[in-house]
Amino acid sequence: MKFTIKHESRGRMRVHMEQYRMTYEQADTLLYVIHNHRNVTFVKVYDRTADAVIEYVGDREQIIELLRHFHYESANVPQTVIKTSGRELNNSYQEKLIGSVVWHYSKKLLLPWPIRTALTVGRSIKYIGIGLKCLLQRKIEVPVLDATAITVSLVTKDFSTASSIMFLLGIGELLEEWTHKKSVDDLARSMSLNVSKVWLRTPENQEILVESSKIEKGDKVVVHMGNVIPFDGEVLDGDAMVNQASLTGESVPVQRTVGNTVFAGTVVEEGEITIRVKEVEGNNRFDQIVTMIEESEKLKSELEGKAEHYADKLVPWTLGATGLTYLLTRNVTKAMSILMVDFCCALKLAMPISVLSAIREASLYNVTVKGGKFLEAVAEADTIVFDKTGTLTKAHPTVVDVVNFNDEYSSDDMLRVAACLEEHFPHSMAKAVVDAASKKGLSHEEMHTKVEYIVAHGIATSINGKRTVIGSYHFVFEDEKCVVPAGKEPMFESLPLYYSHLYLAVEGKLSAVICIEDPLRDEAAAVVTSLKKAGISKVVMMTGDSERTASVIAKKVGVDEYYAEVLPEDKAAFVEREKAKGRKVIMIGDGINDSPALSAANVGIAISDGAEIAREIADITVGSDDLYQIVTLKYISNALMKRIKSNYRKIVGFNSGLIALGVAGVLPPTTTALLHNGSTILISVNSMKNLLE
Repeated sequence: MKFTIKHESRGRMRVHMEQYRMTYEQADTLLYVIHNHRNVTFVKVYDRTADAVIEYVGDREQIIELLRHFHYESANVPQTVIKTSGRELNNSYQEKLIGSVVWHYSKKLLLPWPIRTALTVGRSIKYIGIGLKCLLQRKIEVPVLDATAITVSLVTKDFSTASSIMFLLGIGELLEEWTHKKSVDDLARSMSLNVSKVWLRTPENQEILVESSKIEKGDKVVVHMGNVIPFDGEVLDGDAMVNQASLTGESVPVQRTVGNTVFAGTVVEEGEITIRVKEVEGNNRFDQIVTMIEESEKLKSELEGKAEHYADKLVPWTLGATGLTYLLTRNVTKAMSILMVDFCCALKLAMPISVLSAIREASLYNVTVKGGKFLEAVAEADTIVFDKTGTLTKAHPTVVDVVNFNDEYSSDDMLRVAACLEEHFPHSMAKAVVDAASKKGLSHEEMHTKVEYIVAHGIATSINGKRTVIGSYHFVFEDEKCVVPAGKEPMFESLPLYYSHLYLAVEGKLSAVICIEDPLRDEAAAVVTSLKKAGISKVVMMTGDSERTASVIAKKVGVDEYYAEVLPEDKAAFVEREKAKGRKVIMIGDGINDSPALSAANVGIAISDGAEIAREIADITVGSDDLYQIVTLKYISNALMKRIKSNYRKIVGFNSGLIALGVAGVLPPTTTALLHNGSTILISVNSMKNLLE
């Protein structure tokens, strides 16, 4: 495609595509294609001017070639990207905002006084009607105050003030609606389904792992325990407990069996099902999430609720002060000065915008927050509980050795069997085994019957009629009563203790021990120190690993307490005990076994590359590449509380001053109304700066 480089500096260029103006779909298509180039670090596309700003690393010519060969028609962009784009939403509200301002001021210049007056009276009907409706419901809240101010202005023939009040109220409503819709869409996009690979059941009744983009309507897809259901479909086989919190907001799982319908984005908590795919695009997933958020109070924090309640509680006092001032001074102008200034709309607008802005700010750091109340909870938290594996330790453990106890098979054979079992389940240890087999070129096609996953313990199946299990020491040796082959005891006793171990046994006898290196994250100790500086007084580590391994990690990280060889219910019970003591608890994990504790905590935080069910249940999801994102989240939450308190002081202080100046006769009602509404908009715009990006 033809383009012109308008400006260029090292690692950055601004280009103009040779067209007058882009459609929203074209702009989103270009953005998607450029953003997905491996050398591009930032891109922004301006549809009105057909420009794009690109920041990149590496060879400039690669970016030039990308643009030269780009064509809208041939670009392969998922429909969900186009459908869930917020570009049209932002542009429509920008146009509404600009249109409102232009119309308000131009009509003063272009329309004669009688027409302007008629328009003002006509527009006032809406606000007066809302106020009367509120009174009929026996409520004295903000709409009553707005209606009173407008009515008094009309009665005193101060049509200019009435028009200004309604204009500023309209701007406030527009900003509130814009930020709410944008935040809902941003949150829904972050929660939308993103499954790259799925298990396809072939006509030969085999399970093969394929790209989700290759699935067609009518295909059969197998969903194992702990995995997200990738498409809407009908259950053909199996029985499962499905968590539908992402769609219904209800965390209690429901049973789904043959003949039932399941929906994309829900998660299999227990069991396994095979579904026939009804819908492959998954576009309805976004709409369902938006509806769920809109109908719930998920976005609203406790402070937002308090702000609205407090604003409404102030209305009778404002009306009372207005009446008292008139009775004492018999001066309508002074009484009007109080009526034109209230704390209500400022509190009700500035507080939620501050919360939504903080959610947006967190997203810039690859942190997804599912509601304002969770940021508030993070700010109040004084205790953090870390799961060890995949959280404090690196998200990509590696297999360093396979100790073979089976004389009939090689170590590679044992690794192949282990990978065949582990590839079905989402856990960092399982992924390490599968990756190790793949690197050695070991084929791990299906060789077993149906696998059974025992949470926090291991996996059991049958291979060639022989019971085969893999998992923890407790599971293999205590639950399954397996034994070390005769004569192999010295080899078993000499296993290196500084590695994590997976035990593979066949027919009750140990066949192999897979040694996995799970190194501590480089930043783990510094993150714990930073969290304590940010206000966390107690840091706890919990793991299913041995006491010896846990003690070494705990000492290196610097946690206050640690617990080894714990089960999922132990983690959840610990969280509940801490909450009973009055502590505010954050739980951080990445696996299926962390899900009960994530649900029990005041705030559950999941690592992004962990199990789908952990991400679904968690209130917040952070990227897997850097634990400092948790520290950043804590500081964003702390800053939000400070900003809300600061806004509160500014609103109360400034408006109290305006009332005093109005009562003293220094400022007329028109000026106090203008300054009050102007300050409200300034505070709100300042709070929503990053929402406008």
